[in-house]
Amino acid sequence: MPGLDPKVAIHHLGIRHGARPVKQSQRVLRPDLIPRIEIEVNKLIDAGFIREVKYPTWISSIVPVKKKNGQIRICVDFRDLNKACPKDDFPLPIIELMVDATTGHEALSFMDGSSRYNQIRMSPKMKSARPFAPLKGSTATR
Repeated sequence: MPGLDPKVAIHHLGIRHGARPVKQSQRVLRPDLIPRIEIEVNKLIDAGFIREVKYPTWISSIVPVKKKNGQIRICVDFRDLNKACPKDDFPLPIIELMVDATTGHEALSFMDGSSRYNQIRMSPKMKSARPFAPLKGSTATR
């Protein structure tokens, strides 16, 4: 999986103690989208961003979104999981302040954004909290 080296950083979700795992039902999908969704899911598996899991505790449904170019983006409905996580006491800084702070510097460094939030691996303990149901009842996790 490309991205930040796990020796540098891994992500851990702080799920509230006593939160009940939610297994969302699979959404009804348009039949013409199913082959395209399968192609996108297989690309994610081949790239190492997702893998199959056997006994997940949480399952989130997918939301296929059609991009301007006609391709399908696979989004996941993590609203139930987000509700089970406490609010971050240290949110990300305001982007305008970050841009202003770069004024006068000769070089900037940006993390590769080709796969967005897939850049930082999940902690092995948290992988069971991120499953989603791509199609046909199988589950995969990031």
